[in-house]
Amino acid sequence: MSRHAGAPGSLRAMHREGAMAGPALTVSVRPGDNLMLHKALVMAQPGDVIVVDAGGALENAIMGELMLARGVQSGIAGVVIHGAIRDSESIGKQDTPVFASGLSHRGPYKDGPGEIGFPVTLGTMIVNPGDLVVGDRDGVLALPRETAAEILERAWKKNAAEEKQLKATLAGQYDGSWIDEALKQRGCAFVAS
Repeated sequence: MSRHAGAPGSLRAMHREGAMAGPALTVSVRPGDNLMLHKALVMAQPGDVIVVDAGGALENAIMGELMLARGVQSGIAGVVIHGAIRDSESIGKQDTPVFASGLSHRGPYKDGPGEIGFPVTLGTMIVNPGDLVVGDRDGVLALPRETAAEILERAWKKNAAEEKQLKATLAGQYDGSWIDEALKQRGCAFVAS
């Protein structure tokens, strides 16, 4: 995966703490409208992550405490909304992961249109139905269903290498020789003072 594969940095964790992982139940709504999100909450299966493309619009919240409560009762693993939510104080006390682009006190419309179960786009991240969606305090990623296992294996290896590097750094054994090599390859020269 490239460094551009995740959701936009404007998508923030709104819940108390915790990570999420689960298959995407994708929803596309008109900005400020949540009719299809209501239907998705009825359709959701335990473990689903509901991923909503609301165009990143922040004028009207498309989910609040009541809708999240319905999702929690359905056993969802989390919600990702490229748009606004409300009831942030109560959602902020929840353990169920909720990621959103922002907050608005203004309520939603319930007129449609929308789609459920089709690819959605959150910034530059494309999410297909069933993709593995993972998120923590740092952000959200969607891993293609077909390659998720391979990507996760590489991620575990990368994490192990970084833990080893951190341990060496904390022991005063950081090797920064790669920096000079990278600069040299790019034609940078430094004059010793």
